[in-house]
Amino acid sequence: MEQFQLAQRIRAFRKLKGMTQDEFARKLGVSIAVLGSIERGTRRADAKIIHKIAESLEIGVDELLPNTTYSERK
Repeated sequence: MEQFQLAQRIRAFRKLKGMTQDEFARKLGVSIAVLGSIERGTRRADAKIIHKIAESLEIGVDELLPNTTYSERK
């Protein structure tokens, strides 16, 4: 999946849950600058943070990364 598409999905799911970037960054244990970079697609989210994001949003990783196989996510 293209990084920009992942960034858009993360932002959209966060907004659907009614969280601000500040609230979500604190929940993830990252700075707001890091989260902002991930949501803009200028910073690549590693597997660990993708799993934390999915868990915090109460969704599956597959919802963040649809139409990809596990090997493509590494």
